[in-house]
Amino acid sequence: MNASDAERRYAILKAELAGLGLVRPGSLVRRHMPCGKPACRCMGDPPILHGPYYQWTHKIRGKTITKRLSETQAQRCKDWIRNHRQLKKLLRRMETLSLKETDRILRTISKS
Repeated sequence: MNASDAERRYAILKAELAGLGLVRPGSLVRRHMPCGKPACRCMGDPPILHGPYYQWTHKIRGKTITKRLSETQAQRCKDWIRNHRQLKKLLRRMETLSLKETDRILRTISKS
């Protein structure tokens, strides 16, 4: 790959990066849960669990943060989480391309 190809590919990655919306790290789960009351339907056989409940989880400085969300909030978070994954993917591709290109440039510079 020559310098102009690398610059063109890098510009495409930057444009994709600029097109991302808001990002949110973490994961989203949809759960059905029992409440634990002995006479409740969720304790029956078969159990009819309560829910769905949506939870967003993320680690911050080694501590797990969990937030319960409404279905509407969960849908928005799902989009943001997808954007975050795309952001990480784009950054890895930019980093790989940059390493190859900077290695190529360093080889062209004479050693002093």
